[in-house]
Amino acid sequence: MIVRDLASADPGSRVGGVGSIGIFLVRRIIALMSPHAKTRVVVGLSGGVDSAVSAWLLKQQGYEVVGLFMKNWEDDDRPAGSSDDAPEYCSSNVDFVDAAAVADVIGIEIEHVNFAAEYKDRVFAEFLREYQAGRTPNPDVLCNAEIKFKAFLDHALRLGAAKIATGHYARVRERDGRFDLLKGLDPLKDQSYFLHRLNQAQLAKTLFPVGELPKTEVRRIAAEIGLPNAKKKDSTGICFIGERPFREFLNRYLSHEPGPIEDERGRRLGTHLGLSFYTLGQRQGLGIGGVKGLANPSGEHAPWFVARKDLGRNVLVVVQGHDHPNLQYRALEADDVSWVAGVPPAPGRYAAKTRYRQADAACALTLGEAGFALTFDEPQWAVTPGQSAVLYAGDRCLGGGVIAAAQPVRGKAAAASCL
Repeated sequence: MIVRDLASADPGSRVGGVGSIGIFLVRRIIALMSPHAKTRVVVGLSGGVDSAVSAWLLKQQGYEVVGLFMKNWEDDDRPAGSSDDAPEYCSSNVDFVDAAAVADVIGIEIEHVNFAAEYKDRVFAEFLREYQAGRTPNPDVLCNAEIKFKAFLDHALRLGAAKIATGHYARVRERDGRFDLLKGLDPLKDQSYFLHRLNQAQLAKTLFPVGELPKTEVRRIAAEIGLPNAKKKDSTGICFIGERPFREFLNRYLSHEPGPIEDERGRRLGTHLGLSFYTLGQRQGLGIGGVKGLANPSGEHAPWFVARKDLGRNVLVVVQGHDHPNLQYRALEADDVSWVAGVPPAPGRYAAKTRYRQADAACALTLGEAGFALTFDEPQWAVTPGQSAVLYAGDRCLGGGVIAAAQPVRGKAAAASCL
């Protein structure tokens, strides 16, 4: 591209007789000639590299770009009893500094907006209700639908924006006035799973500039244009609590009652700290690593995994071995459904994910009055009530719902009352 060639030139060199000042003017002329020249886009700048490159790409295309940093949590960012120079768990302050530095390099304005009240009402309250009911919610899904593509979108429209943009690895395609949500082209980074609750009105106002790029190219662009966060690591924390220890965080908001950990035969193996702190398929943090069970031919003992949460008896049931039949599920039921098109797809053959980064699993869809059911061709591992079941037709994300119950190949069904 002409802009990239000019941008990569040595500032002191001359390209076709144009020096560094001329390069700036050529860029400006190209931007002004763009059909997007007077189209305002508000980009959610998180402080990370993906949103930063998204803002830069849009500016290169001629959009009028404004950055917006969202603060979604108003809690103490440091561990209790720590000093002022202790590292932060939830690095919102650091992230804002990074976002502001990016805006300065790109040459755009940035606004700091506090959505903490909306977050607690629309996302966190539901998050706690799900945990108290014994399920394992995915707050990032609800955060996208309620905050990033609702509260943020509404605010951006009040700023005169025509569209918003984020650094998600996904794509939007318009066909005959309808909008499809597509997977990001980088299969290792695709985030359509977290976006499946977006509707037609939201997609019509949304751009995903890095959805067409692999992450390696995003990193390369960031380094090439001198972004200060080019090498910043990707965030792995939940959207509002960041990197802080999850059990420590939940302990502040949920009542919990310790109880027995039992194997499938009812043998007591240890004591759990409260059922809310565990999820199906969990291996780490059980405190029973030294308990022996079945050994393989070489004498090694397989690890223990959470297979069920018996809420009635306050018992955590574990099984030994990743491939244990009680961790393999052949079907699920989902409620609280949301379809991208606004209407459900026809019953039939599709692919689905029951957790992020899972490979697409072939399945049959059956519709019900309040939700849908999926029957899988091959058993799926640790299907967890409270997580999302997301449906796909090729690269097109159709929508999904919250897993209400799942039927294992062997053993008791996982449901809200007996997980």
